[in-house]
Amino acid sequence: MATATATPRTTLFLILIAVCSAVTAANIYLAAPLLTLIARDFGSTPSAVAWIASVAQLGYAVGLLFFAPLGDGVNRRRLVGALTLVTTVALAASAAAPGTGALAVAVFVTSAATVIPQLLVPLVAERAPAARRARHVAAVIAGLFTGIVAARVLGGLAGQAFGWRWVFAGAAVLTLALGAVTAAVLPTARRPRTGGVFAGIAALPGLVRHSPDLWRASLRQAGMFGAWSAVWTSLALLLTGAPYHLSTATAGLFGLFGLTASAVAPLAGGLVDRFGAAKVVRSAYLVAAASVPLFWAGGRALWALVLAAVAVHAALVASHVANQTLALTTTSTPATANTAYVVSGFAGGALASAAAGPAFGHWGWGGVCAVAGVWLVVGWGGSAFGGRGR
Repeated sequence: MATATATPRTTLFLILIAVCSAVTAANIYLAAPLLTLIARDFGSTPSAVAWIASVAQLGYAVGLLFFAPLGDGVNRRRLVGALTLVTTVALAASAAAPGTGALAVAVFVTSAATVIPQLLVPLVAERAPAARRARHVAAVIAGLFTGIVAARVLGGLAGQAFGWRWVFAGAAVLTLALGAVTAAVLPTARRPRTGGVFAGIAALPGLVRHSPDLWRASLRQAGMFGAWSAVWTSLALLLTGAPYHLSTATAGLFGLFGLTASAVAPLAGGLVDRFGAAKVVRSAYLVAAASVPLFWAGGRALWALVLAAVAVHAALVASHVANQTLALTTTSTPATANTAYVVSGFAGGALASAAAGPAFGHWGWGGVCAVAGVWLVVGWGGSAFGGRGR
């Protein structure tokens, strides 16, 4: 039973979950800041290998679809341990990849297996007191976004200093260490399971159809995450090309602005607990909409790019905390509901990233900003016409 006040043991558990989420989430975004180095190593151009970043997000969505629903009915300790081993092997294969095809396959498997954070978030929500549930979820989300920032910043710096292969190798070591420790402290208790192991997948369409709140949260976050993914996975292409011509390491430092997300997450959790998810999501969309013209201006003005990076991260994490808390509490099967929510978000992100690469190649940075704007319109349309949210 969760208590109203956090005990030292609960605090340590949350910290471990947040750190594990940071390390594993970083694996999905390792390729993005390294695209220039990967392209150079394989004799290609950055825009020609940009699709690898979208493969990572697509792999994560596929992994979520198959593995995250298992959290409702299997031993989480064993599942986290097994996924940790698969992720470690796939990261090692990425480091040794002889070409872009092999790298894409290894990145896909890595991302599909590194769904550990989304197995842990429902557990955190279940153990949290109702009055502080969004704050506890926000703590894990803060760790997750810290990992995303670390992937861009540290990945870029390490890639410049040691080569992109060593970045994947180092990630394999960290993943194995944190995954093993986390698996060791997870409870072995599980919910009674009805149906087969993968019954949660079959239940997904009906669950979304009969839960308007879950449907709204999923569509909203697909739009928001897609807009963020379009600009963030393409940012290295802008910064390392004209007019900025920055090195991979310097461009990676730009990811420090993503720490906005980690700072905003606890604040967003408190606002959701106090005012509800719908108000927080509406405010987040307004901030994200304002960031799009700033990103467009950032194609030539660095100050605009800085403001846009801060704004879009604040909007993304506030929306994510609100929507994920709603998704976790709207049904009696939180792991399956969380699967529907996160798969929707990452599918939106993967599609936007896939569209952003060709858009950059044909229309430059303005094309990427247009993709981000379209995804926000789609997401907001779902929010505006889906009825009242909580």
